[in-house]
Amino acid sequence: MTEPSNTPSPEVSEYQLGESVGYLISRVKSTMSNLVTQRTMAELGITSQQASVLFMVASGKCLLAAELAREYGIDASAVTRLIDRLEKRGLLTRVRSEEDRRVVRLALTAEGHAIAARMPAVFTNVTEKVLSGFSPEETGFLKSLLRRVLANACESFAETRDSASNTDSKS
Repeated sequence: MTEPSNTPSPEVSEYQLGESVGYLISRVKSTMSNLVTQRTMAELGITSQQASVLFMVASGKCLLAAELAREYGIDASAVTRLIDRLEKRGLLTRVRSEEDRRVVRLALTAEGHAIAARMPAVFTNVTEKVLSGFSPEETGFLKSLLRRVLANACESFAETRDSASNTDSKS
């Protein structure tokens, strides 16, 4: 039996983490999320993810739990727990569809709407802090690059999903 080692392998020690685009994007996302959470916890008593969910429901972008799961890239059980917490706090409710009883839509309460209405200012303030010193042109260029990254990721996801379904249909 070999002893555990704290010595990194050459592949690990030679990898320049600070030069990794994925690492940098992840750190920016994490940092921005933490900054939003600091504000929302202090001012509203909820996390950035909870506040973001309220905003997404208020905007009409995500009215179903499955849409939230896709948007945030998390599993359905995590979304259910998140919705449960928001519902327990009296910020949103589940509303069964009249047309199709299997469909459960999400709706904000008056307090949920009030919090969602405060979120654009919080998001804008955090973004302004992290982009301090960027020119409007640099900010625009960064947004265009990030949109391309997202488009490439969506395309790659669709290709992976399609090839997996083709493999499944041949089985």
